[in-house]
Amino acid sequence: MQKEILLITNYFPPEKGAAANRMQSIAGGLGKAGYSVKVVCPLPNYPNGKIFEGYRGKLSLTEDASFGKISRLWVWPSNSVNKFVRLLSMLSFSLSLVLFFVFNKTPKKIFIQYSPVFVGFTAVCLGRMFSKKIILNVSDLWPLAGLEMGILKEGFYYTLLLKMERYCYKKSDLIIGQSEEILQHISIFEKEKASFLYRNIPNFDTPSIKDKTTSKEIKIVYAGLLGMAQGIFEICQRITFPENVSLHIYGAGPEAEKIQTLEKGNIHFYGELNREELHGELQGYDIAFIPLIKRIYGSVPSKIFEYTRLGLPVLYFAGGEGGKIVEKESLGWNVAVQDFEALQEFINTASEKELKHFPKAIVQKKSVLAFDFNRQFEAFIASLEAI
Repeated sequence: MQKEILLITNYFPPEKGAAANRMQSIAGGLGKAGYSVKVVCPLPNYPNGKIFEGYRGKLSLTEDASFGKISRLWVWPSNSVNKFVRLLSMLSFSLSLVLFFVFNKTPKKIFIQYSPVFVGFTAVCLGRMFSKKIILNVSDLWPLAGLEMGILKEGFYYTLLLKMERYCYKKSDLIIGQSEEILQHISIFEKEKASFLYRNIPNFDTPSIKDKTTSKEIKIVYAGLLGMAQGIFEICQRITFPENVSLHIYGAGPEAEKIQTLEKGNIHFYGELNREELHGELQGYDIAFIPLIKRIYGSVPSKIFEYTRLGLPVLYFAGGEGGKIVEKESLGWNVAVQDFEALQEFINTASEKELKHFPKAIVQKKSVLAFDFNRQFEAFIASLEAI
């Protein structure tokens, strides 16, 4: 009898980003491991807060996939900075999830992408109500991350989110965490809970390293969400780029419009590309920039694993566990988070000589050896089947 599993996530391709890519690779990996997978997600809308072309005007949609099926449910989309509006958007998908469980037969095991909190909480409650085995994937420590970023303040709402968070941990049968800090945090409340460290290791063929052109220009690239946490707009305002160094920005998000209005030399904005196109473009750059405007406990940006697999050394400006990984594996430069003077100093002194410390071919080789998707996934399957 074929094994079955349900994946519940707020993000899934054609949406872009770490969460969508991770859930797609997990679904694909489970399919190859002999599972019949059903993914339940909203109609695609992230990060622009608008239903994608081709999906508009639909209440729900079921698609066939190589691993099984994808059920896309109705959502009221929004990327508003207004917390109340964002809450209504999350609750709309939670309502769709309730209706889905009531009217559909679901597998015994469910894998839940915890963030956003209300979506994760709803899914866990439904899992308990329908006597499911719950695998909870925790990629961000909400609501703590929201407090650290200044999005949330202590009070009734924050306390409510904390209670929802603890409930999700308590009622899960297996907890998956994207960082050691996440698992350490959860162990404070659930000391005996089964857990597994699942890094955001990508699963694509390594490209051949392209030789650098004769240009002396050092081309730094940022590609990803343009949101408050990444702080790209503030960084562009505070950092000056000399003639031989340029910053190239790809992505979409709340800060995209502000970044487009910047009138500053050597900063270039290109908008959003799909993942395959982006990988091709990235190979023409010298350094990948990975920033967070504040150190967020538990956060290890997936860009570390993706960009170094492409051969790009990273300029890491985010602090925490991610910086330790960059240093341990010799994948680039780790500048202390919020130390704008040190970042400016690095930009001012960036040169061909500096790049020789981290040759692309060596960075790629180290990344491939240190971060093996198949080895990690085999261990993940073993943990999954043990519950």
